[in-house]
Amino acid sequence: MQIVKPGGHRLFEKDPQTAALVSEMLLELERDGLDAVRKFSTKLDAWNPTSFELTKKQIAEATAQLSEQAIRDTDFCQDNVRCFAQAQLKTMLPLETEVRPGVILGHKHIPVNAAGSYVPGGRYPMFGSAQMSIIPAKVAGVKSVVACTPPVKGQGFYPATVHAMARAGADRVFVLGGVQAFALMAFGMGEVQPADILCGAGNKFVAEAKRQLFGRCGIDLLAGPTEILVIADDTADPALVACDLLGQAEHDPNSGVCLITLSVGFARKCIAEVEKQLAVLPTREIASQSWGANGIVYAADSPEEAVNLSDDYAPEHLELHVKELDWYFERLTNYGSLFIGEETTVAYGDKTIGTNHILPTSRSARYTGGLWVGKFLKTCTYQRMTPAASRLVAEVTERQCDLEHMLAHGLTARARIERYKNA
Repeated sequence: MQIVKPGGHRLFEKDPQTAALVSEMLLELERDGLDAVRKFSTKLDAWNPTSFELTKKQIAEATAQLSEQAIRDTDFCQDNVRCFAQAQLKTMLPLETEVRPGVILGHKHIPVNAAGSYVPGGRYPMFGSAQMSIIPAKVAGVKSVVACTPPVKGQGFYPATVHAMARAGADRVFVLGGVQAFALMAFGMGEVQPADILCGAGNKFVAEAKRQLFGRCGIDLLAGPTEILVIADDTADPALVACDLLGQAEHDPNSGVCLITLSVGFARKCIAEVEKQLAVLPTREIASQSWGANGIVYAADSPEEAVNLSDDYAPEHLELHVKELDWYFERLTNYGSLFIGEETTVAYGDKTIGTNHILPTSRSARYTGGLWVGKFLKTCTYQRMTPAASRLVAEVTERQCDLEHMLAHGLTARARIERYKNA
């Protein structure tokens, strides 16, 4: 393996200053409720409306500002997300099995009652994020989905975002950003039901708020700066590889950008293409920073080494620009979402294709996947028994409890031995 271009792999690390600030904010928000929400919204976002929640009339007015094409395109994207979420749900079947005569065990999938969805709107109005957390929640059967999006300074809100949130099925839509939005959803303020789970990406303050609120409620995952990794052999198109790398680099100066090739020569061709395209890229101010600081290019000695390098990086998005697609598909294990072949690209997953774009970053793909319909479901077990089976199990249970010196536990088993002695 040779490092053709050195660069960093930015990990999402806890910042003590951010943690302390968010902690202070959450304490005040929990104590002072909506007064604190209004205070922080005014101070941080210059946003102090009569009500943070949008009425049906306001939502309709937002939709009216969009072109028919924009509305149809949003429907196209949301239909794909909904179709895939429904297909995923069909795989989550209830289970009941008799492990021994009279001992029946099972599980069922129960949706959470309330979810909070955050649709980011910082550097870019990422209204496509609305369907990624709202639609799977509604498909799962969540009764109440409260959705928040930050205001656009000087404009109030971005119409396409509001339309997407409502169209995706949000029960209530709030124009509210940052820590105060998560506090509203997590604590339950005014008529807002406290969320059982919080979902959605955002800046470092949003991520820290989710970290500190976890336990009081669930969260989807902790997302750091976005990442892309491309594995490309010599059959790939260097210009297309470079284009896809820069497609993610424009997100944020801290975006992770990694390329693994099978030869030094091809690696250098891709690097040259990146530099060429950067020169004319409209968002080069941001993309050049992430490519310069975090862009790393490897030339692996073999496909096996390429797989090992990729699994160690554990990228959020992984693209395959290789001839032997199935060979890599069968062997790669650590990624948030996999894009197989040059025909697909990360932008499809981010915007339109139907898989979820709320994905693990900072190497957390080693132990978790991204947001999906199952995240809104609790898999809960149950047991039922016949009297004869209860007596048999009770005898073993009593002996186990005695070995652990848990005598009160043992007495519950002894009570059933006596109760069902004639069963």
